[in-house]
Amino acid sequence: MATFYDARGNVYAVISPDALRAMGIDLPASAAQAALSRQCWTTRAVATVCDWPTGERPQGSKAHRSDGLLVGPFQQAAPFDVLIVNTDGTLAERSGNGLTIFSQSLADSGRLANDEGFTLHVHHDHGGAINPSSIDVFAATVEGVPGFWLDIGTPDFGPAAVGAVGSGLSEARLGDAVVHRVDRLARLQPDWHSSAFVRVGNPHCVTLVVGIGSLPTFEALHNAPLNEALTRIAFARGEFGDGEPCPAGINLQWAANVGANRIVARVFERGEGPTASSGTSASAVACAAWRVGWVSAGLVEVVMPGGTAPVRLLAEEGLLRQVHLFGTAKLQQ
Repeated sequence: MATFYDARGNVYAVISPDALRAMGIDLPASAAQAALSRQCWTTRAVATVCDWPTGERPQGSKAHRSDGLLVGPFQQAAPFDVLIVNTDGTLAERSGNGLTIFSQSLADSGRLANDEGFTLHVHHDHGGAINPSSIDVFAATVEGVPGFWLDIGTPDFGPAAVGAVGSGLSEARLGDAVVHRVDRLARLQPDWHSSAFVRVGNPHCVTLVVGIGSLPTFEALHNAPLNEALTRIAFARGEFGDGEPCPAGINLQWAANVGANRIVARVFERGEGPTASSGTSASAVACAAWRVGWVSAGLVEVVMPGGTAPVRLLAEEGLLRQVHLFGTAKLQQ
């Protein structure tokens, strides 16, 4: 059976490979093989685990019970392999909230032998990205709240880092920093004219706005026509997306500086759509804010509708060397 966890309003279902096979889903033996053959099983897995049971969907709720499915572990001891399945059946290279949830599920099942940390290997099928994507995880307590620090690694910046191409991109400046204008975003809202491309294991486009009033509301992100327009931009080229400016899709964020290392953000994920929070999105927002001089290295708070994500930025000689994300997760009853 699957268990459901909540991390800052982001809900994932967690299920073991054996439990998924017991449901009649033909999952290969290894995570690597499962990632390569994902088109053969993920759609059915999402429908079986993430869809609402017939007649049980609450009025006004999202189409699925969870924002995704975490399949794993494939081993009984660290390092642990895991697959992050979006509700459209694609695989994600990373998910901060998803990996926080998976870490909590490992702790709840007694698989974490000590407090020395462990490694997660995320298998996916995105060409051009490191596969598997590896994350070091450390149990910790922040302000009295137990959770996990995820070592997100070193960020990369710019269109090449996220595979952004096309004539709809042009350089712009925000203060002393070089950013980019994404025509398709700027046409939706004139204030959305300055975007920073960031890769933190997965690709992000952070649009930096002058104030909270220029952020899209969480409700607006769910409603047509904005939802439909952003889906075409964010999702990979195919049935739902145009793959422009990124053929493989791009996670979208909007960020406003509200002072003293504190940023307010909204999130629209590729393969998923609007989400109350996202750990890698929070990490990308913090990195973009550092890039344009809005925040300094150290602890940055990224405030999203689902909650606030603490992100720790480590800089050296004017370069951003390391990004750490803290998260907690609760088992849903």
